[in-house]
Amino acid sequence: MKVLMIGDIVGRVGRAVVMEQLKNIKRDYEIDFVVANVENAAGGFGMLPYMGEEFLAAGVDVMTSGNHIFDKRDILEYIKDQPKLLRPANYPMEIPGSGIWSGKHKGISIAVINLQGRVFMAPNDCPFHAVDRLLNNLDKNIRVILVDHHAEATSEKMALGWYLDGKVSAVVGTHTHVPTADERILSKGTAYITDLGMTGPYDSVIGIDKNVIIEKFISGLPRKLEIAERECFLCGVIIDINSETGQANSIVRVRVPYD
Repeated sequence: MKVLMIGDIVGRVGRAVVMEQLKNIKRDYEIDFVVANVENAAGGFGMLPYMGEEFLAAGVDVMTSGNHIFDKRDILEYIKDQPKLLRPANYPMEIPGSGIWSGKHKGISIAVINLQGRVFMAPNDCPFHAVDRLLNNLDKNIRVILVDHHAEATSEKMALGWYLDGKVSAVVGTHTHVPTADERILSKGTAYITDLGMTGPYDSVIGIDKNVIIEKFISGLPRKLEIAERECFLCGVIIDINSETGQANSIVRVRVPYD
């Protein structure tokens, strides 16, 4: 099967490229299953319930997130009732939502796991221990397992990739909004990339108006962060997976422009 994993969707233009281009991308690349990180969809900070429904209607199968998922309080009730929207599994158990989705798609059993890093991030449970618990309790008939590791440090992302090599089909990094060029199949068959990049405006500083950020760095004064709107791309990877073994056959970066 072919899986498309989409990097952090940022703001209005990020949503627009998904709404208007995903159907064509799925057709052109013969995509079977889509995972998208949506935590920055609402003006760069959080997501709103209606956006989640729009993403699902546009062809996203499971939505992942990270440290901004609860920036909009409206999401607290929505995530309780929408199993296809994940929050990091290593968040406190009392927080609403789940860090894993599993089910069948086109007759293939699939699981999606969402984790958050700890290096340079808010304190959370260990992602390594958290993913071990999830995998130990997962139905052994599920072969296709996709992991979104929302983390800051390259070293932490790489370490988790190697740790899960042979245990899952793919480990992809999100959060830094900058696509990396290290996509590969690890030695035991797991597809890996340090960061998918951002689905949003690249005439910016990680999605924010570049002039605002430059002035903030120079002056040191607080500024209202505004999402840029030019030079938009959908970024992510397409992973070809053997649905019987769960091993990845290939991983290819995609960067689709949006006018």
